[in-house]
Amino acid sequence: MPKLTINGQAVEVPPGATVLQACESAGVEVPRFCYHERLSIAGNCRMCLVEQEKAPKPIASCAMPAADGMVIHTDSPMARKARKGVMEFLLINHPLDCPICDQGGECDLQDQAMAYGFDRGRYDENKRAVPDKDFGPLVKTSMNRCIHCTRCIRFITEVAGIEELGATFRGEHMEVTTYVEKALSSELSGNIIDLCPVGALTSKPYAFSARPWELRKVESVDVLDAVGAAIRVDVRGGEVLRVLPRLNEAVNEEWLADKSRFACDGLRRQRLDRPYVRRDGKLQPATWPEALAAVAARLDGVQADRIAALAGDLACVESMVALKDLFAAIGSGNIDCRQDGAALDPRTRASYVFNTTIAGIEQADACLLIGTNPRWEAPVLNARLRKRFLAGGFRVALIGQQTDLTYRYDYLGAGPQTLADLASGKLAFGDLLRLAKRPMLILGQGALARPDGAAILALAREVAEKFNMVREDWNGFNVLHTAAARVGGMDAGFVPGHGGRGTAEILQGAQNGTVEFVYLLGADEIDPDLLGKAFVVYQGHHGDEGAHRADVVLPGAAYTEKNATYVNTEGRPQQARLAVFPPGEAREDWKIIRALSEAMGKRLPYDNLAQLRRRMESVNPIFAAPGQVAPVSWGAFGTSGPVQAAPFATLVSNYYMTDPISRASETMAKCTATFIARTGDAKAGAAE
Repeated sequence: MPKLTINGQAVEVPPGATVLQACESAGVEVPRFCYHERLSIAGNCRMCLVEQEKAPKPIASCAMPAADGMVIHTDSPMARKARKGVMEFLLINHPLDCPICDQGGECDLQDQAMAYGFDRGRYDENKRAVPDKDFGPLVKTSMNRCIHCTRCIRFITEVAGIEELGATFRGEHMEVTTYVEKALSSELSGNIIDLCPVGALTSKPYAFSARPWELRKVESVDVLDAVGAAIRVDVRGGEVLRVLPRLNEAVNEEWLADKSRFACDGLRRQRLDRPYVRRDGKLQPATWPEALAAVAARLDGVQADRIAALAGDLACVESMVALKDLFAAIGSGNIDCRQDGAALDPRTRASYVFNTTIAGIEQADACLLIGTNPRWEAPVLNARLRKRFLAGGFRVALIGQQTDLTYRYDYLGAGPQTLADLASGKLAFGDLLRLAKRPMLILGQGALARPDGAAILALAREVAEKFNMVREDWNGFNVLHTAAARVGGMDAGFVPGHGGRGTAEILQGAQNGTVEFVYLLGADEIDPDLLGKAFVVYQGHHGDEGAHRADVVLPGAAYTEKNATYVNTEGRPQQARLAVFPPGEAREDWKIIRALSEAMGKRLPYDNLAQLRRRMESVNPIFAAPGQVAPVSWGAFGTSGPVQAAPFATLVSNYYMTDPISRASETMAKCTATFIARTGDAKAGAAE
């Protein structure tokens, strides 16, 4: 291992480390613009110049490998003069935009100009002018500010896997552009806003909304997909203005998907802010006592087996545990959290979680995708798959719908018969899986939310066991969820009790009259026509499909408006934090259910969040360890049987609108018009 001296301090670093990394390990700060630890080294900003003894000139520490015996000075007169000269060059063409720039207050260029820059400029020539580019509805450009660090180009190419950004021309005429003007089509494009060290790339929806020192910052987790990315919610007054990623190496590293980042404007549109009761065929505003009394009165005298509840994709564990307890007090086991009808088996936890873990993808050497499109269902997880693919020695195969996943894969077939052929050893990819040291498979909801889902689940288990994916030191069987509430609901036991009805049976009963009362806990993906003439109570935060069909509407809180627990696809319990209060008369979901239980005369035994969470821990001990992935035991799951010939299809047809929040978002509507509608038009034109 190389040993070098930095500012008089001896440092030992791993082989291949750069001088800049050696300086950081010694606790010495070195300024930089182009260098980023998750991107390839460019070495083009020169801000990280340091002095190396016996070298004729300053060296770029980000690009210089650390060698044995090096003596480095980061604060010598030569290094200081070099940095001042570099900063002076960078500011030659930089406009004086700080008073109107959205990056002001959190700008690397500002900070480093103050700390390392020269105290005056000596150039009198006119500054160059660069036309702004149209990167689509999410990223706002001001290319006069660009310092050509190329971070955005490297991210879009290397991490996002979309080769749409590059540099044209040379020297003073260089421009960062999409070559042919077009919107960036990556679901991770918003990350270049965070990466940009100046104000050249900023958030278009957030433009001119606030200054960073006006915002209150709340750490939370994202629930718009099942990855559970760590986020920071920035709030001013009672309004969420933006959502940014937080560092979490185990889940999202420091990236965030575009829907999770930009759909926050949907939190203030189409909101339910008061209770409603249907009178004379119309939903009329009501008080809380009136609404709760209407629900209690309708339930009075109804047999328990004619009462049912469905939990939606954004429901928190607290509300599902409270609703489950209320239905247990009523005596009904007709509850389900699988509103899409996915054949998830509650008997064995290993059958419905991402056992490899998201970070564990980097240890795998082969991957089989079954009925999933991770690029739309979990963009951050897909970026981890691409990262592993680029590292080499990682073969990917797909059974399902062909699409661009941003990495190469072997296409095996479209449906269950291909999976059966693989299980029986008829496909060559089976030999590769057999030889792999750490193979894995990812089973998507498109393969499970089918009439033959239980048989496909059993078939996937057979593949995992046959090809040595499940061992004492490795579990390569993974289920990729699309709903943030799904794993938490399964862990909390929000599934049919003994003799209870599942989603399909509840909807069938509602149509034939054997189910008279349906409680929708944020369940908006249910076709309202399937609810028949049943009395419907909808508890949620947006006036979406469920609210339109309801006979009583109980306004709940969104994920930014309550302290709540969610379990991500890998089975990691995480806690969302209250950033703003719910609008109007809306209340936290578990409190609504607690108040309803009292109105029904079946009072639940918890009066505060701490008591409810103790109840959650008694239901399942995994809720006692937020942030931890509990070990699971392997067992039998699925039901062997015939499979249909129909090909697998992903459940996500429009990445930008998958839930009530994103469907209410104006920004997501623009993305749909830009990316989804145009793609559909292009496909139609190609077909003609």
